[in-house]
Parts: sequence; C-alpha cells; structure tokens
Amino acid sequence: MKITVVGQGYVGLPLAIAAAEAGYKVFGFDSNSEKIVRLQSGKSVVEDVSDDSIVRNLSSNLYFPTTDHKSIGESEVVLICVPTPISKSFKPNLESLLTATATVGKNLRAKTLVIIESTIEPGTCRNILLPILLSESGLKSEEFGLAYSPERIDPSSRDWNITNTPKLVAGLTEQSSAMAKKFYKEFVGSITECASLEVAETAKLLENSFRFINITFINELAIYCEKTGIDIRNVIEAASTKPYGFMPFFPSVGVGGHCIPVDPMYLANAARVSGVSLQMIELAHDLNQRTAEFIVYRAEKKIGNLNGKRILVIGVAYKPNVVDVRETPVALLMQRLKQNGAYVFWHDDLVKVWNGENSTPLSNQFDLAIIANLHDYIDLTKLGKVEIVDSRSSL
Repeated sequence: MKITVVGQGYVGLPLAIAAAEAGYKVFGFDSNSEKIVRLQSGKSVVEDVSDDSIVRNLSSNLYFPTTDHKSIGESEVVLICVPTPISKSFKPNLESLLTATATVGKNLRAKTLVIIESTIEPGTCRNILLPILLSESGLKSEEFGLAYSPERIDPSSRDWNITNTPKLVAGLTEQSSAMAKKFYKEFVGSITECASLEVAETAKLLENSFRFINITFINELAIYCEKTGIDIRNVIEAASTKPYGFMPFFPSVGVGGHCIPVDPMYLANAARVSGVSLQMIELAHDLNQRTAEFIVYRAEKKIGNLNGKRILVIGVAYKPNVVDVRETPVALLMQRLKQNGAYVFWHDDLVKVWNGENSTPLSNQFDLAIIANLHDYIDLTKLGKVEIVDSRSSL
C-alpha cells in the first residue's frame, strides 16, 4: 500500500518511518525543500528518529522524502501532520493546515482515505476541512474517506513511541473509521474508536488541557511553598505515595512546547465561539504568563537588585533533552530579566543557536544561574560558586 504523510517534522517523520517499518511504501511530503534534501541524504530532522532508521528505509525503498505533491494522487492513504500553532494573540492559526488540506484536495483521487493528525478545534474536520477537500477535489463525500486520529508524540521519551502509544481514531463514516483502524493496526498496538470526529478532536484537547491546568497549579503552589519555607519537591513526593486519585506534576519555568500551551487555547476558543467560558483554562493561561515574574522574584531574593547583573539561563528548549524551542517559556523569562536591567545570557548546547544568538559556555563568570531545563549533558560544577535558582523547586 502506498501512503503519503504530509509534513515531515516532529509528528510526520516518526509516523512515516513507523509506517515504512511496517511495510507500507511511504512518501514523506514536505514543502520545505531543505528538509527534504536532508532526509534524502539520510539525515534525520528530529531527535526521535535516528539517521540509521532513515538510511535503512531509504535503502529498502519504503521511504521516499519528496516535495512533489503528485505522490498524493498515487496513495491509498494520505495523512496530514502539519503544525497548528497559536497566534500572538493566542488564537488558533490554521494557515498551514488549510494550505495542506487544499493541496491534498487538488490531488485527491477516489477511494483514498484522508487522515488528519494535526491538533484542531472540535468540528474542524467536518465543518472546515471536509468542504475544502470536496471543493478542491470535485469528488463527493462518499467517494473518499475522512478520519481524525490526533497525534500523541512525546519528544525524547524513552518509554513511549508511535507503536506503543494508544491511538484514537474517528471517521466521518463507519467505513472511514474501519479503514483508519486497518491502516494503523499494522504498526500501533492499541487503537480506540471514538463515537464521532468531534469526540476525538475534543479528547486531544482535554488531554493537554488537563496537563496545562495541573502544571500551572503546581507552579502557583510553588509560590506558597517558597513564601512559607516548604520544599515543594518533598510535598509532591509525599503526596505521590497515594496509590489512587493523584498524579504528580512538577514546578517549572512555565508551560511550553508544541502542545501543552497551545491545545488549551484551541479548546478555550471553541468554547467562546459556542458561548461558553472555560474559566479554568483561561485562568491557567493567565497564571502561566506570570510564572516568569516569580522566577525573577526568586532571582532578586537570591542576589538583590538585578540591574547590571550577569545572569545565565540554563536550558532554553521547552523540556529536557530536546532541541525544540517552540513556545518555550524561557523567552518570557529572559524578557522579564532584561526588563529588570539584567545582562542575560543562555546556555543550551543542544539548541546551539536561538534568536540569532549562540549558546554561552558554562563558567563562573556570572552573578546568577537560573536552571530552566536541565539536559543530561549539563555539568553544573562548571559554574563554580555562582548562585543558582532552580525553577524545578520552590527553594
């Protein structure tokens, strides 16, 4: 079976390789020609996929990175895995998804199954994407399949990957659902069929809204613990002994990444359009924006007035052991530090270059170091006697 995976990034590339490993002939389509050239030369573009796996599937003639959209017309299954970020005003940005869907529609042939994996608001598949596919293809809805199966990618995870992470599937019709389940069954161990497209769309948003709210709550609780001299890490450890009804979350410099700070905004926006206010999400969003101010407060408590002080922020990626800086909360933290007159530097040899600046080496030439995300390679002893504020704790 020939398939095309539209988008060869953090979601699309692991999916394409997993499908190729299962024996599908996979076209990895992306409009970014530099990315495709890199993939064609056997070099991965995400840390969760090794160069060896790219080379192996290129050599077996099962993976074909391409910028040629004609592959869509040759495929029995087309998956759309493009980014759906938020705008500067925290509203859904579907520009890439709409463009990709139109491209698929222009090249769509009868009996093809289209699966959307990008994160979207409830109703997007049925009310926005389906009309585009119909208009661009000239086909009738019964002449092709449409399904939604939200991505569940945890970058750098040692435990969870495409094959062992349970998959949600929903189709426009029962036939579309069955086709999608049959496709994924070849390389995914557990598949759950949802009652409708909207259930699957909302479930994805619930998953990350749950994490968003709880991480924000822990960051807020950290403020209380700091004020009262309680070590929040000890509190979490103690609470985690309860075998039911509790899940540990940990303090941080704020919520970041391609999902957790983004997906709740999709759900909140959908709710507002429906005349409903999801106040828990909206409050969590506001509190998350203030987390950086608490870290600045702790910095001032540690070394006094920040004006003219040299501060090193350690780890600018949104989580440990990844190079991904999408929606990283470190950006807001550095902005707040600079507003207080500090000279701000950053160290992250995984990211290396960010916002036109290079990673600064660890040394003892700073007044303060703030640990945002601690990659495994980082040796804090290189800081010497530099004062440290650890965003992962409250003290």
